[in-house]
Amino acid sequence: MHALRLTLLLLLLAPLSLPAQELNARVSINHQQVQGTSTSVFETLETALTEFINERQWTQMQYAPRERIACNFAITVTKYSESENSFQCTLTLQATRPVYGSTYSTVSFSTRDANFSFTYQEYDKLDFRPDVIDNNLTALIAYYAYLVIGIDMDTMSPLGGTDMLQEAMNIVSGAQNLPGKGWKAFEDSRNRHAVVSDLLDGGMEPFRQMLYTYHREGLDAMADNADRGRAAVSESLGLLGQARQNKSLSMLPQLFVEYKRDELVNIYKGHGTQKEKTEAFDLLMQINPSQSRYWNDLKK
Repeated sequence: MHALRLTLLLLLLAPLSLPAQELNARVSINHQQVQGTSTSVFETLETALTEFINERQWTQMQYAPRERIACNFAITVTKYSESENSFQCTLTLQATRPVYGSTYSTVSFSTRDANFSFTYQEYDKLDFRPDVIDNNLTALIAYYAYLVIGIDMDTMSPLGGTDMLQEAMNIVSGAQNLPGKGWKAFEDSRNRHAVVSDLLDGGMEPFRQMLYTYHREGLDAMADNADRGRAAVSESLGLLGQARQNKSLSMLPQLFVEYKRDELVNIYKGHGTQKEKTEAFDLLMQINPSQSRYWNDLKK
């Protein structure tokens, strides 16, 4: 009887809904370029980052376990100083999004950060406070967490990720005095500052509208009607071209077609009208002519 009362009491005291984390991240640390040092610090860091990313609630929204955003943080250590606890690394980040009505997942965002550098002493506690940006490692992770969530939300609703992208921009602003490259304007056209400031630039709004049209109205519709979905993808490429015209120096359009290259080819190769193929080919050649052999396949 007492056990039954205790069970009922726990059920009554339990919250109606528990907050669910947004990210389902896999973290890998490749330290093969670093010789003559213990590997335990890399293993400890890998575990610490996995827990930090996945167990922190980054937003106030409720995510069901199946809704968590799958992403991969692949960190390659190029230089490590045990005496200074300093790491020089390259990050390759990829986030994916399921496509409605299929078992297919599409890349929603991918980037390579060659300036992913920080200090970390084994067993350091990782914490992030948005009002005090004083740790390069947690600032880096928080920036990419908000960027991934914001872009994923943009693919689900028009400009849906604005608040999250603004959080990423706030981190950039607060990180101006941190050591390491990537936080400052005009330092690099593809650095952290450039990516998020372009996403929030009014002239690049067509790019973010494109993310919704491409994914929600395009890919998500293909299971029910492939032609209608492809037509929406073609419409989204028009928005991509408009964004490029509005801000020709932005690297976002080129970045997008780089990680969508194979998918774009498969959408049009052997499918669609000649007009759709020609217009897609012409735009993609303008944005990234170095991939011409792939864009040629698109027309077949």
